[in-house]
Amino acid sequence: MKTFKAESKLGKGLSVENTSRGFRVLMDEPPTLRGTDTGMNPVEMLLCTLGACQCIVARLFAKARKIDLHEFRVELEGDLDPDGFLRGKEGVRPGFKEIRYTVHISADASREEIENFVSFVKARCPVSDTLAGGVSVIANGIVING
Repeated sequence: MKTFKAESKLGKGLSVENTSRGFRVLMDEPPTLRGTDTGMNPVEMLLCTLGACQCIVARLFAKARKIDLHEFRVELEGDLDPDGFLRGKEGVRPGFKEIRYTVHISADASREEIENFVSFVKARCPVSDTLAGGVSVIANGIVING
């Protein structure tokens, strides 16, 4: 078992500085959601993490699966009702209702080999598994500073 760690810290307005292993990603909201548009918002980043994870899995396993991979790109979109997030409307989830994606792939392999490979990538992707598997999210507590 390996534990991954990250930290998110609220900055000015709705901007959030996110760090992990010395890397930094800035997130924000668009002006339509009262942000200053200095970065992707968290749900856009979630879509990107799913796409990036599948790209990484494809690259890591292509050779072992005898796939001569030239291109692997994932287009993603998700539907979210802002009434659940902004207004807490009863019966409306604040998160994505559905995420859809399309894999664009170029490889020296048959259609059947490519379809099997893309299925393998989906099955091995930790982010896809996390989203589809209903992972437990546990609050460890609250630390009050100052």
